[in-house]
Amino acid sequence: MKKEFRIEKDFLGEKEIEKDAYYGIQTLRASENFDITHTSLSLFPTFIKSIAKVKKACALTNYELGDLTDIQKNAIIQACNEIIDGRYHDQFIVDPIQGGAGTSTNMNANEVIANRALEILGEARSTYEIIHPNNHINMSQSTNDVYPTAIKITLHELIYKLKDSLRYLRDSFDEKAIEFKDVLKMGRTQLQDAVPMTLGQEFKTYAVMVNEDINRLKDCQTLLKEVNLGATAIGTGINTKAKYQRRVISNLREVTGVDYISAGDLIEATQDTGVFVHISGVLKRVAIKISKVCNDLRLLSSGPRAGLNEINLPKMQPGSSIMPGKVNPVIPEVVNQVAFEVIGADTTISIACEGGQLQLNVFEPLVAYKLFTSINIMRRSFHTLADKCIKGITANEDVCMENILNSVTIVTCLNPILGYEKSSALAKEALATNKRIYDIILEQELFTKEELDKLLHPKNMVTNYQG
Repeated sequence: MKKEFRIEKDFLGEKEIEKDAYYGIQTLRASENFDITHTSLSLFPTFIKSIAKVKKACALTNYELGDLTDIQKNAIIQACNEIIDGRYHDQFIVDPIQGGAGTSTNMNANEVIANRALEILGEARSTYEIIHPNNHINMSQSTNDVYPTAIKITLHELIYKLKDSLRYLRDSFDEKAIEFKDVLKMGRTQLQDAVPMTLGQEFKTYAVMVNEDINRLKDCQTLLKEVNLGATAIGTGINTKAKYQRRVISNLREVTGVDYISAGDLIEATQDTGVFVHISGVLKRVAIKISKVCNDLRLLSSGPRAGLNEINLPKMQPGSSIMPGKVNPVIPEVVNQVAFEVIGADTTISIACEGGQLQLNVFEPLVAYKLFTSINIMRRSFHTLADKCIKGITANEDVCMENILNSVTIVTCLNPILGYEKSSALAKEALATNKRIYDIILEQELFTKEELDKLLHPKNMVTNYQG
């Protein structure tokens, strides 16, 4: 079937736009200019909805100030609501990585909203004298305040989802902590035997680590509530009315249901990307800590015959194309790789934020792309880790106990009685003769069997807290 086209003009010339497309000439130019990731803004539906929320708040404000008619306002608001409800996202076709500090994204939204509003009014698309992408949809705005505000709204919502995935992961560790509360094992420092603990204590530690980061993410959401909407080009509020900035923030709060506030200095806020640096750092912190836990899981399950073999991870798939029977810890491995990606993204974000000049940072599209991507892959990987690994872990209790009984370091509990020098001598002899500390002490008649059984009982070396 032959495609039909309409003609649109800008100051660079004319272009043919598919007749049924809601986007316009500036969006099409951007789509042709930036084929970088082979994806589009539709990859981030929360971001598209956030832009529509900003546009809705601006339209409400412009109407209140007498700059939009009832008919224009109602059509624009309906178009925004439809986008917020998930419609027309396929019309957001520009690449998320783009030149122009986000202008292409802003114009993509302006054109889609304008043409949908025209359709609502029964008018043909591109009839811009009635509702214009710049004159009406972008009224009292600039990319430089719309775009970062939409990024912050998106991050605020995505962090809720990330916190939910972390809570889910935390709870899975807590469940294992309870299940393993009576499983005694050897604790280790520098990969060497240290003192006994419970496997429950080990898993409880992981739950606490995750919970700490949930609280750090809450702090990030507070920082994200300060926006520069109303600042327009560089923060001076050019092309806005005196009452616009205060009213648009009020309308943004109403539209989003979040208590957003205006930045104290809009010129500073328009160029400062510090909040994105901070959030990226917190994401990196989360990634590093979870990756460390995955390293532990791979180590504790290593073997099974020639490793620690204290726990068993669920068997997910054959692990080798050449070694029959081999099973790899594929779930912790994939989460490790997600962590590496997030750590790398933090470096990218740091460089992009540092690269801003004067009154604007033109690299915010890359910052947004990396932040959104990091949160999405972390969220999915944490659910995968909980469901396909943590919940199915079992303990090899006999191996754990044998490691304790064979360890020289249980002599640590005798330090207060025998002193460090004598305890060290016992440990040295045990290592030299390959005998157990228990047997050497009885041979030297340092304690009776009953006394020794009480002193060296592993539970006496574990704190009252059992995980």
